[in-house]
Amino acid sequence: MSAYSTLCEILFVFLPFCLLALPVEGAEKAIEFYVSPAGHDGWSGKKKAPNKAKTDGPFATITRARDAIRSLGSRARSSAPIKVIIRGGVYQLTEPIVFLPEDSGAPERPVTYQAYAGETPVISGGREIAGWTRAENGIWKAQVPGANDGHWIFNQLFVDNTRAQRARLPKSGFYDVDGGVSKDEKSQFKYHANDIDPAWASAGDVEIIILYVWSECRMPIVAVDPAAKLVTLAGRSSLFIFSGTPRYWVENAPGSLSLPGEWYLDRQNGVVSYLPLPGQDMTQAQVIAPALKQLVLFEGDAKAKAPVGNIQLIGLTFEHTDWELPKTGYVDRQAAYDIPAAIEANGATAITIEKCTFTHLGNYAIAFGKGCKHNLIRANEITDVGAGGIKIGEPAIREAEAEQTGDNKVTDNHIHEIGIVYPAAVGVWVGQSGGNTISHNHIHDTNYTGISVGWTWGYGPTNAHSNIIEYNHVHDIGRGILSDMGGIYTLGRQPGTIIRNNLFHDITSYGYGGWGIYPDEGSSDILIENNIVYNCKSAGFHQHYGKENIIRNNIFAFAKECQLRRTRMEPHLSFTFQHNIVFWKEGPLLGSNWSDEQYRLDYNLYFEASGAPVKFGELSLAEWQQRGQDKHSLIADPLFIAPDKYDFRLKPGSPAFKLGFKPIDISKVGPSRRK
Repeated sequence: MSAYSTLCEILFVFLPFCLLALPVEGAEKAIEFYVSPAGHDGWSGKKKAPNKAKTDGPFATITRARDAIRSLGSRARSSAPIKVIIRGGVYQLTEPIVFLPEDSGAPERPVTYQAYAGETPVISGGREIAGWTRAENGIWKAQVPGANDGHWIFNQLFVDNTRAQRARLPKSGFYDVDGGVSKDEKSQFKYHANDIDPAWASAGDVEIIILYVWSECRMPIVAVDPAAKLVTLAGRSSLFIFSGTPRYWVENAPGSLSLPGEWYLDRQNGVVSYLPLPGQDMTQAQVIAPALKQLVLFEGDAKAKAPVGNIQLIGLTFEHTDWELPKTGYVDRQAAYDIPAAIEANGATAITIEKCTFTHLGNYAIAFGKGCKHNLIRANEITDVGAGGIKIGEPAIREAEAEQTGDNKVTDNHIHEIGIVYPAAVGVWVGQSGGNTISHNHIHDTNYTGISVGWTWGYGPTNAHSNIIEYNHVHDIGRGILSDMGGIYTLGRQPGTIIRNNLFHDITSYGYGGWGIYPDEGSSDILIENNIVYNCKSAGFHQHYGKENIIRNNIFAFAKECQLRRTRMEPHLSFTFQHNIVFWKEGPLLGSNWSDEQYRLDYNLYFEASGAPVKFGELSLAEWQQRGQDKHSLIADPLFIAPDKYDFRLKPGSPAFKLGFKPIDISKVGPSRRK
């Protein structure tokens, strides 16, 4: 062979790869791989459908596409954007998809996994259950391979794309503990009448869910003394001491399946039972139970400064993850913060999760933990999940900068109908993490707090600082299930944190603590401005304790128990409260402790719409002003356009303008309209 021929062959083989690295004018042409349920992992991943001989076409799995990208090498990945285009259909996982540092894209050329235009790819951790037969009382049963030997124990069931209710007692509402719950290593409590069946102890998998003030526990029953009406649980049911009488319910008890839409798993015999809804045909129904706890993992190494990054997930649907109960049960500290997520990341940077749907999950939807920076979570819908929506950061304070989490954006997401398994889970949780932006989210229908920021109780060290919480619409929070909550809840010192231009309303606790804006233990150095808060059970604003917060240019309306609450008196300035409008029809203006002078109130407008006299505790405005407070404030109708319709725009001539109040524009609150 001549030297010329040899050179031609070399160029023929290597020139296409060299061209990938050459700059081109205009938009770069992406490297594309395709994935389809009709594909095959032995094929090339090309767009075209399988040919008649079925010898080539798209891949069958996302994992195979990931591996194909790995094989390109880092040079090719940095030369052009890479897209994995996923056709519609269900992709049933047998294990989570894992992205490692070698799967990363380049900063300007990310690796994108996206839905094919107009189609819905579903990433599922579930398995279908078939072979249903009709039994007694209209109940249908199916054998579950692996259930009786512990290989496949599931805690959720979805029938025709709808969550079925795990068999529950009572059928509505709650039981009440007879007295309190002990704090023994295995907690005990007395029950009323026939609320507990002694036979449940021998079943081994009957669970009691107890609602405490701001948390819950989920515990298996291990013993029942019918003579003493005493039930013993598998572990200690709470980390705290609570007074009062807790409520509880029971799940997965034998013989408790009685309402349409309920199901029960008999683990000993490996049989699942279901009572269909009216019109539901079990010979045609699709029944899915989850087999995985998580679906996607980003596993970088923050300590070694080897992140996984520049990967995008766009337009995908994630379904069917389960929750898992330890033998000694689960005890929540607060916000179910330790429950894992369907998509979980550590050591991740510049990850984008956009326009995805998260539903039918047993845990949180998304979590960015240790060493996660500059990530974007945008325009996703999260609904029907066992825990909460999105977690940013950790409870731990990381000293090394590389292991700290910060500068992430959570924006334009719709988070609703959460806390189905873990009632205390929240819409967005930010732990020991700073510099994040939580904006334009719509969060509603939760059993506890909407947004929670900070994880230090008191004035100790914290990494939660400089977080911006703005333009969020947060409503129908609490729903009368738990207590001690807020539309937004903060903990610890947070210099640089700003809560602004949000709309919080309809915050309803079971007992005390349905607050709109709630700076709790040690919350300090926070600016709270331009928010509208209304229809809160307990108060529009409550600061438990903290220092030097600024609350200015907000509207607080229609709280019921009181309008403003301050709990703990301390020898420093609690907060400055200026240029605010407080408007109400019932309850006093001030609640709890205002007898010291460690706060500054001024230039505020107060109005009691029922016509009752406005009192500052027991004091008139003049007497209150003699104490040095609200020297320039007024009691007058603010002239809202339609307060009974919650239209808090101000008419011309409002006395609020004379006090320096600036109109609050809520037209940008909630998710932005993005193409």
